[in-house]
Amino acid sequence: MEDASARLVAHALAVDWHALPRATQLRTLEFLGDTLAVGVAGRSAAFADAVLASASLWAGGSQPGGSFVLGAPGIRLAAPYAAYVNAYQIHAQEFDCVHEPAVAHPMATVLAAIMAEAARSDDCAGTDFLSALVAGVDVVATLGMAVRSPLKFFRPATAGIFGCVAALARLRRLDPQTARNAFGYALAYASGTMQAHVEGKPTLALQVAGAARSAVEAVDLAVAGLPGPQGSIDGPFGYLALFEDDTDIETELARLGQGWRIDELSWKPFPTGRAAHGAIVALRSMIEEHGVSINSLERFEYHAPPLISRLVGRPARSDMSVAYARLCFPWLGALLLRDGAITLEAFTDANIGDPQLLDIAARIRVHVNDNGDQAAFAPATGVAVLRDGRAIRVHVESQYGTPQWPLDEAAQMAKWQACLAFGGLAGREDALRSLVGDLDTLGDVAGALAGILAS
Repeated sequence: MEDASARLVAHALAVDWHALPRATQLRTLEFLGDTLAVGVAGRSAAFADAVLASASLWAGGSQPGGSFVLGAPGIRLAAPYAAYVNAYQIHAQEFDCVHEPAVAHPMATVLAAIMAEAARSDDCAGTDFLSALVAGVDVVATLGMAVRSPLKFFRPATAGIFGCVAALARLRRLDPQTARNAFGYALAYASGTMQAHVEGKPTLALQVAGAARSAVEAVDLAVAGLPGPQGSIDGPFGYLALFEDDTDIETELARLGQGWRIDELSWKPFPTGRAAHGAIVALRSMIEEHGVSINSLERFEYHAPPLISRLVGRPARSDMSVAYARLCFPWLGALLLRDGAITLEAFTDANIGDPQLLDIAARIRVHVNDNGDQAAFAPATGVAVLRDGRAIRVHVESQYGTPQWPLDEAAQMAKWQACLAFGGLAGREDALRSLVGDLDTLGDVAGALAGILAS
């Protein structure tokens, strides 16, 4: 039997947009629009200017004919560096879609990489672009779903680079051997530490950025004729052995082609760590339906699988960074209690250091329930204990934004509108919607995207 890299490459190269179910095509277009809007919002994210300045330095400045940067009119960078900046912007505000079972954000890396590649020519067809997107998401999710042990490295980056390479191979219509060589260089470049998550540093989004950049470079090296390691996935020192512990890749490889992982993505209705979303919705329902308020709340507890506590159960601190705050449910819950919403505009230094919010956050805790699934986001239970002695419970079977509980069209458009406005492109949501809806009919995807989102 062929090894894992050969099977993943064969699957990716065979993806055909026209052969996909219409429901899968529509879901792909929805998440494409969502990710583009989030990437534009990322132009105003913390450190986005510094990231763009650094990438421009590395690229030797803006270059006519280079790849575009979302929300940055007039900036054109060499493809690896445009991929770097766009991936950072997509993930920097924790607003990009997620594949919950894989614990990965496949669109951030994959879309950034293929946008950069598409801009290298003026004849990238929409059908090839979309096929590549679907192929890349399949590979990221397959690698994540193959893991049975707790999250060890930052999978959006470590698995993300392989999804990018698969997508680029499909977009460029590489032969299987060249694509496998590129997988070998993806292994050489793969990285991503969870220490950045623990400390709440912008390094998280930079690891996503690095994966997108390095994938472009890996494919270029393979196309130039450099041979790469062949056992990049399941070899004795391949991806699974180095970055994960308990895995079952064979089960997930056998599922390739039986469904499409892009159908399994979840939207993010809030610009926060996905693991906080169930608790946010539970607390919001208590505020709206039971009148829970700052003054009436004694404490709020969220009893959830271990992943939730690990990812967003951290205590609030007066010196925390924006990235830390986005991954801190006690502070997010306090913000929700005070303002009734969690918006892109809320993550300011003034709010993060607000003594009132920190005081409220001290009443909010995340506890681990008896669910042994290390990748589960639900089921969970929110419990509000009020000062009058009452206790209110809300059970969370799945998080808002999952395929079982998706954002409706109105909510999707409201998110696009908010993101584009935050990134300085207010009023372009209708143009984006029209473009995304027609993307599979276009012959110059990059030119069309840049015309709306980078001009």
